[in-house]
Amino acid sequence: MKTHDVQSISIAKPRADVFAYIANPANLPDWTNAFKSADAERAELVTPNGAVPIRLETRASAEQGTIDWIMTFPDGSVGAAYSRVTEDAGNSSIYSFVLMAPPVPLEALEGALEAQKKTLATELVSLRKRLEA
Repeated sequence: MKTHDVQSISIAKPRADVFAYIANPANLPDWTNAFKSADAERAELVTPNGAVPIRLETRASAEQGTIDWIMTFPDGSVGAAYSRVTEDAGNSSIYSFVLMAPPVPLEALEGALEAQKKTLATELVSLRKRLEA
């Protein structure tokens, strides 16, 4: 059973600009469907059952280009997402995102990850459009 998915997208902006935008958790609601609101410590996550308040930790390293999110849910379960911004030719960047399966029961894992993969693909296109505008 697959427990992750890796996707990437090219963005016609310098690495530093892309990194700065993505590393700011307040921008998450602008380019993702998953967040209703977010700041340096908490977020409101949109789920099929409504919005859920979570603890959000953003671990960002400009030097390494990594931006990771650790999400702690009200029941104590923890989810994670890992990403990286790398330089591409010219003034472009590549943003790669490792989508981890959500902390759900095993029987729901496969369907949950498949749905999130489709959502992530759409979100990455939204991110590129926003940053290239």
